[in-house]
Amino acid sequence: MKAKLKLTLFSAVAAGLVSVPSFAQSPAEKVYIPHGKYDEFYAFLSGGFDGQVNVYGLPSGRHLKTIPVFSAYPMNGYGYSEETKAMLMTSHGWIPWGDSHHPELSQTNGVPDGRWLFINENNTPRVARIDLKTFETTEILEIPFSGGNHASTFITPDSKYITAATRFSVPIPQKDVPIAEYKKYFKGTLTFIRADKPGKMDIAFQILVPGYDYDLAHCGKGPSYGWCFFTSYNTEQAHTLLEINASMKDKDYIAAVNWKRAEQCIAEGKYKEVKTKYAHNYRPPEGDRIARTEWKTSVKWIIPKECPGVMYYLPTPKSPHGVDVSPDGKYIIGGGKLATVIPIHSFEKMINAIKNKQFAGEVEGIPILKYEAVNHCEVPNPCLGPLHTEFDGKGRAYTSCFISSDVVIYDYKKCKVLDRVPTYYSVGHLMIPGGDSAKPWGKYLLPMNKITKDVFLPTGPELPHAAQLYDISGSKPQFLLDMTELGEPHYAQAIPASILMKKSLKIFELDKNTHPYATKSEEAAKVVRKGNEVHIYMTAIRSHFTPDNIEGVKVGDTVYFHVTNIEQDWDIPHGFAVLGANTSNLLIMPGETLTLKWTPKEPGVYPFYCTDFCSALHQEMQGYIRVSPKGANVPIKYGTGEEMHVVK
Repeated sequence: MKAKLKLTLFSAVAAGLVSVPSFAQSPAEKVYIPHGKYDEFYAFLSGGFDGQVNVYGLPSGRHLKTIPVFSAYPMNGYGYSEETKAMLMTSHGWIPWGDSHHPELSQTNGVPDGRWLFINENNTPRVARIDLKTFETTEILEIPFSGGNHASTFITPDSKYITAATRFSVPIPQKDVPIAEYKKYFKGTLTFIRADKPGKMDIAFQILVPGYDYDLAHCGKGPSYGWCFFTSYNTEQAHTLLEINASMKDKDYIAAVNWKRAEQCIAEGKYKEVKTKYAHNYRPPEGDRIARTEWKTSVKWIIPKECPGVMYYLPTPKSPHGVDVSPDGKYIIGGGKLATVIPIHSFEKMINAIKNKQFAGEVEGIPILKYEAVNHCEVPNPCLGPLHTEFDGKGRAYTSCFISSDVVIYDYKKCKVLDRVPTYYSVGHLMIPGGDSAKPWGKYLLPMNKITKDVFLPTGPELPHAAQLYDISGSKPQFLLDMTELGEPHYAQAIPASILMKKSLKIFELDKNTHPYATKSEEAAKVVRKGNEVHIYMTAIRSHFTPDNIEGVKVGDTVYFHVTNIEQDWDIPHGFAVLGANTSNLLIMPGETLTLKWTPKEPGVYPFYCTDFCSALHQEMQGYIRVSPKGANVPIKYGTGEEMHVVK
């Protein structure tokens, strides 16, 4: 009888018909999402060296989607189709790979609002905007005068600006100089990018700073609104064997930037207009949806000594990595990766120290504030290798500790360690949904680890990265789940699914498709020769292409398959691939037009087909294109079924 009752109760809980108190559920029950139910949160994890953003559901840990950003993605043709190639254009040429690091959700009043997700690229300095209606990258901006864009894309509470900064200081502007003369020639830049106008993302200004390594950032909120904070290391300005030579000083700096003051200086003309060239790539989310590159030609530089009050250095032990601002905007926590304490600075004390000129020195016109004048406290004996901090909105901070492989939990106002949880192993970033915002949804903690040994089945020398999901809604954290990750996540953001689901686009409306090669009905399908170019206006619908037989193409022609998916039903994409194409397939959403460029090398008859299983007769969704020798007198001929059109 008791067994039957337990079974009935378990079934009811599994079906979501009955809720039980948090402490009464096992980890398996907490991460199980019954059929017909959804995850509670979307989580966006950077892919690191895969250059993308990967989307997971929480608490299940299920991978939902990979959003291609900085790397070409053959799964859907991003970077390969004629409509998306321009997204990967830079002043260095077309670059098919990137190193994505820190996603950041747009905010309104300091709270993630679900409009956009921003993310940075470290290797070729860039930032990107992802539209969360379509989960597509719509805008990428290159950052000039930078080497390694790491302290990015951290956002102001109103989404006005996102940040960028030089991880690797370089000669600015670039020139041929001896590396040994680093201190003489190398500089850094802190960049503020206007981000609240889709399609208009651009650099508002750059601040030229000493040649340190600028690592991470977070912007102030509440009382600290108007300020952003950047960590720096290598204040020794070493250029070789940095693991030793950049770890000599007891303290490096957190750079506190008053961006409101920077705006004043720009308005007063206290800046230098500098010529350069950088790419702004934009793909409109509707209309023709063709990406284009706009070349920008100058930026505004602010020199700190010519704009007093724009920037201060806060001494911080030791080689600080993360810098994080508490939800109330009153405290700034530095993660000194070689430090034995976690220093917590007070924004109020910083403002008073500035007012009272409590300076310990100056670097290139930037005042250095006295450590004791700005420091609120040092968390004693926290862990080994503190890196990054998130907040749960209940007065607790969570700092990841790489060396000791744990997360330390503490009261950041009282500087008192409360608890700690293990990670497997060597945790880097960590994430609490909304954990860097003014109002965290402090339900889950997701540490993201760098080493995976013995967590999952072995897969040769390369193992997947791992994350551990904890429930932190109760008085004690509860371990829930090991998650595999794609690439190497550096940071993550999460937002309640209820905010995004209602905005999610299901189809592109065919009537609003303004692509110049769109084909909106089978009757409008055609093949047009323009010299050595052959343009095929093609439709795709379950379960055939129109046209599916094409003749008249010759060796030496360049063929463009402009394929429009004329379906208007959710979750019915069609794929397209042709034999011998030295590009990827296309994955075309309902109502969308994408183009595959193909250059046949030899005469013959080449098949093409749908690559995405779309119906019971998907295998029949195929066709042929005939290629004749160069100079052959074969007319353009095309059609589907019995009727063939001949172009005379």
